[in-house]
Order: sequence, then structure tokens, then C-alpha cells
Amino acid sequence: MLFLIAFALTAVNAHAWDSHDNSKNGKDTDNGCSNQTLNGDYGLTIEGLLDIPGNGIPVRGVVHQHYDGNGHLTQVDHVVVGGTAPSEAWRPGSGTYDVNSDCTGKATINIPSSQGQPPLVLYFVIVKNGKEIRQVVDGNAIVATGSKVE
Repeated sequence: MLFLIAFALTAVNAHAWDSHDNSKNGKDTDNGCSNQTLNGDYGLTIEGLLDIPGNGIPVRGVVHQHYDGNGHLTQVDHVVVGGTAPSEAWRPGSGTYDVNSDCTGKATINIPSSQGQPPLVLYFVIVKNGKEIRQVVDGNAIVATGSKVE
């Protein structure tokens, strides 16, 4: 009899944990995030310093990113470096992203016009149930904050 009670409690506990596990169904719950949390268009503001040895060059810009909810993103950006306008008004890019259940994540973006440069790697935090995102460029003091376009 004691064995049956322990088995029943284990089954109930396993069901409760299973229903909160985002990795099994790929969907958001009240307790976490998934790739589906980022779904739609986001407008972001970029600012920071481009790390050049012995000097920091100011960077300012805006980005329009589209997340498909399945780990792929596209974007256009307009970035002013050191007060110099970009060579193309809206520079396109595309890549992939991965959201962790704790609402942190990483994106890798390829920008065709940046020939010979490695992909841009971003780390991010999703806030306000997917309505806002905060990003930092890996290896530089450049941050972006943005909101979902509604």
C-alpha cells in the first residue's frame, strides 16, 4: 500500500514538472521562454563604443529585426560609426537565434555587405513576456534595446 501511494505521488509530481517543461512542446509557459517567445518584428536602438585598440569609436544606430518563432531572423540596420553615415542606408542581414528557457539567448547574424568579417554574435535577454529585448554584441561595448512592433 505504501508503495502505491509513493508511486501515485511520483506520477503526479512527474506530470506537474512535465507540464512546465518548455523543451518538450516548444511553447511558452508562465515559467519560461522558447524560440517562439521571439515572434514578429522588433525595433531596436544601438549605442556603444567600437573597441579599437587604444581608442573607442562611438556607434549609434537603429535596427528592425524580424523573428520567425522558429530560430531564424532577418534584419535591416542603419548604423553610424564615429559620426560617419553608413555606405548603404539600410544594411540587410539574416541569421539564427536560440532562446533558453530562462529567457536568455544567443543570435548569430550574417551581414552580406560585411565581406570578410565574421558573423555578428549577440547575446540577449527577453523581458516583459517577449515585448522587449536587450542585446549586447559579443566582443564589443555595443548594446541594443528594443520593443516589439505592434
